[in-house]
Amino acid sequence: MSMASIASSSSTTLLSSSRVLLPSKSSLLSPTVSVPRTLHSSSASSSSLCSGFSSLGSLTTSRSASRRNFAVKAQADDLPLVGNKAPDFEAEAVFDQEFIKVKLSEYIGKKYVILFFYPLDFTFVCPTEITAFSDRYEEFEKLNTEVLGVSVDSVFSHLAWVQTDRKSGGLGDLNYPLVSDITKSISKSFGVLIPDQGIALRGLFIIDKEGVIQHSTINNLGIGRSVDETMRTLQALQYVQENPDEVCPAGWKPGEKSMKPDPKLSKEYFSAI
Repeated sequence: MSMASIASSSSTTLLSSSRVLLPSKSSLLSPTVSVPRTLHSSSASSSSLCSGFSSLGSLTTSRSASRRNFAVKAQADDLPLVGNKAPDFEAEAVFDQEFIKVKLSEYIGKKYVILFFYPLDFTFVCPTEITAFSDRYEEFEKLNTEVLGVSVDSVFSHLAWVQTDRKSGGLGDLNYPLVSDITKSISKSFGVLIPDQGIALRGLFIIDKEGVIQHSTINNLGIGRSVDETMRTLQALQYVQENPDEVCPAGWKPGEKSMKPDPKLSKEYFSAI
């Protein structure tokens, strides 16, 4: 099956949905052409969400209360969606051409984490994403952020791919670890595993220093992701966390005007555009 046929059935699914659209069995990868660190669902009750938004327009509710309700905090017993703690894991990984252990919870209180899944080693779209994140690693490092790539391949496959030159379809040396999810438990816990194919969709999660997933996107197999957009979203997240009385409008970038989540104060933003 060609990558073009996979791409034709591709769709981008936000993890804020309770269901993930999986490719049909007709899009199974050909065995001869392989393709290629919890978050709680926003199932906070609709009444609590409505009260948060109604308070924005109510004169009887303080503005500070409405701002507190603007960010969703999901319930711990729901599926992993934005707002919950990221599922912890410990697994083998390859970094600097050595085998290491990676434990997601070890980053809590220390760094943000960009955790991205890809289908398989030695494939086509995957190396373009993996090397793109590696080439921009210093920029993420300046934002106190670690990058982790994950697939269902073994560490031996990861090592062989890293030792293959880029011009030959390999990765060359990377600036961050590639994690082995050979048991598929990590992909499953993050809701990106395709059960009948045994590989992961292109899921990407931004996890804050408290271990809470603040952003997620899931692309189908044939759709590569944007490092620029991941960087922009991370910067917006960090800005909002440092300025809890502000929110970032569409396409916001550092240095641009933010917005006050208030019926009256927000007009300052709209009147300037």
